[in-house]
Amino acid sequence: MSLKEFVKKRLIFGLFLFSFVAASAFLASDPDAEPASSISGLSDEELEFFVEKICDIRNDAILKGDSDSIKELYDTGKRNGLWAYEHEAKKMKYLANWSEKQGVEFTAADSEAVIKWSRQEGASYIINMLVSTTYNYIYKDRPDEINTMRIGTYHEMVITNYDQNWLITREWYTDPFADSLDLDSLKTDEIEKIIMSQERRDFSSMHQSRRKAVEYADQYAGAADSGENGYKYNPKYKNYNSVGGDCANFVSQVLFEAGGFKKTDTWNYAKDGSRAWLKSESLKNFMLYSGRASLIVYGNYGKVLALSYKLLPGDIVAYESKGKVKHVSLVTGCDSRGYALVNCHNTDRYRVPWDLGWSNKSVRFYFLRVNY
Repeated sequence: MSLKEFVKKRLIFGLFLFSFVAASAFLASDPDAEPASSISGLSDEELEFFVEKICDIRNDAILKGDSDSIKELYDTGKRNGLWAYEHEAKKMKYLANWSEKQGVEFTAADSEAVIKWSRQEGASYIINMLVSTTYNYIYKDRPDEINTMRIGTYHEMVITNYDQNWLITREWYTDPFADSLDLDSLKTDEIEKIIMSQERRDFSSMHQSRRKAVEYADQYAGAADSGENGYKYNPKYKNYNSVGGDCANFVSQVLFEAGGFKKTDTWNYAKDGSRAWLKSESLKNFMLYSGRASLIVYGNYGKVLALSYKLLPGDIVAYESKGKVKHVSLVTGCDSRGYALVNCHNTDRYRVPWDLGWSNKSVRFYFLRVNY
């Protein structure tokens, strides 16, 4: 980046911070204030930079555990703005709970935002984008061993101008932690003892089919990939996120494209996928009843935790809520304490701890050993 570009970006950032702080103060003094009747348009560069700084502020708040610091980003006087803020704050508290249970500390978070399209409507901009966030975490007793994961989310954000200042008035996105926001304490002495007694595992001699499965899962991690693949899924297949979810489709692709499994009358994809290919519950049942996988364990977190260290790259984790499997992911490795990591679609994940986002006590897990 040239000096001129750097100075320009710093100037935009300064104006951006002033804009949100000023807008928050303006609405605090006049909560019934209306959006500006007319505004000058924002350039693509300004929109992109604003979005990146919103992500930076929220990431910094996660690392500091300070949900109050993001409140100034939102118009909390409007219902949708308040909901957006409260959900973000609740997500932060869940991450703090999970970190305490796991004995880890998040040390860095960095987001890459890609705006798909934006549209001005009166005093507002509607922004459709994907956000790929890389998190670093350490186990507190091993600060030199850094673990990295990525989570990709798809957003529609509305920012509204108040007297030449901007606030978030609505935001929707596929939340990776939506199934775990009851904020129950997750930590117990037994859980801590199991996690802290483990070591990194060596997968260097694993079966070639498992290795290929992991390579495919990494390549097509979507919004959670490194960006080298353009944050895209495999274009040979439909994206089912808008019609119920793409997680089973993704795992089925891995098994067929990289794992060496042949299609059957029950499990297949031509112009569209069969039920066993596309539906999490049906895929889990097909894998077990066909003999292509065997059950390692089924149960709640406390029951399955110890056996999670038996999971191998290429195995499957299925997540059951209210008596039905709602999600599946593929094991792709382990962290510095041997904790299994997964990749998946819907909320796209790359090398994410297998239970992160699925911590409610009512959730049940199936661990499937895939027979490559």
